[in-house]
Amino acid sequence: MQPPLHFLPLKLREAITEHGQVMEFEAGMEIIREGQYIKVIPIVLQGVIKVISRFDDKDLLLYYIQEKESCIMSLTAIMENSPSRIIAITEAPTKAVLIPGRLIEEWLRIYPSFRQLFFQQYYHRYDDLLDTIRQLLFEKIDQRVLKYLRDRSKLLQSSQLQISHRQIAEDLGSAREVVSRAMKKLENEGLVKQPAQGVIMVV
Repeated sequence: MQPPLHFLPLKLREAITEHGQVMEFEAGMEIIREGQYIKVIPIVLQGVIKVISRFDDKDLLLYYIQEKESCIMSLTAIMENSPSRIIAITEAPTKAVLIPGRLIEEWLRIYPSFRQLFFQQYYHRYDDLLDTIRQLLFEKIDQRVLKYLRDRSKLLQSSQLQISHRQIAEDLGSAREVVSRAMKKLENEGLVKQPAQGVIMVV
């Protein structure tokens, strides 16, 4: 079994081990709030974190943070010393190492691999955001719901999801009634099953 942070060079691993703090979070925990000043940056070791943005009391899923990844919006907030514009919630039991924000600027300068990690995150999240915009502009709600469920199923490694229509609607910035109609259409097409309330199976 490979040790945590095995994908990073030895010197950077040693620095993270010395200064970072490993923490475990239950599913459904809000670990970053909108408007807070961020003091640490997470690197996910296990699990999944959902990053959302809130507009006029409506949420919109921006991207997921998975193993070996970090939150680029948190990095931006620390570098600009500005309050967070996103909310981060664990989608599954998650273990992450938290790096003090006061070290970020120095480490970006002295550790090329640390800098590369976040450059990769920038490119990855840029693609994620472009895909979100494309879905909002060009895809019907049933297509968006199906992609959301398939992505979530893949992330959680389970075809059976414990999720309500309301939660799907909140993540997609839609209304529960609209999502319920889309789910009925997907079920009629044999793409999903709803064996019980709050349970969805992706076929």
